[in-house]
Amino acid sequence: MSDSKLHRLPDQLRPNLHLVFVGTAASTRSAELGHYYAHPGNRFWRAIHEAGITPRRYQPGEFASLIKLGIGFTDLCKTGAGMDHQIAAKAIDVPGFRAKIETYRPRTIAFTSKKAASLFYGRPSAAIVLGRQPPDASWPETFVLPSPSGAASGHWTLEPWRELAKWIAA
Repeated sequence: MSDSKLHRLPDQLRPNLHLVFVGTAASTRSAELGHYYAHPGNRFWRAIHEAGITPRRYQPGEFASLIKLGIGFTDLCKTGAGMDHQIAAKAIDVPGFRAKIETYRPRTIAFTSKKAASLFYGRPSAAIVLGRQPPDASWPETFVLPSPSGAASGHWTLEPWRELAKWIAA
């Protein structure tokens, strides 16, 4: 995909958020519309409501309003768009992501796929477990969620999303 501004979703970050969702990169549809998790087959918006993270089901075009609930968004790649396998390895900016998290210090981060977590941790996806990750005193609580993408439906479960909702509510 092109590296044009069209493919950049704005970070939704501010200091001390309760939760920041972290994807690999915007899907082509999300990049076209300028909304996180915008593909009609993506389960993200349904999942955060069904798990109890949001009080109602939001639409992709409302993503910016979740900041009022203490929820933010970012991606490891801010310069490309497409499915994970279409994103160039050089476009993944783990140091830039770490700097954002260290600047804004959210209480919790949640990777919205094992792939995003594997890129962050530098380990194969198969070595990543879903759910709450071992604590690191210098880093926010971290969860890994199954990808809500329709392309990943064979591995879908709402349970890690519910685990995250319980943690956020505590």
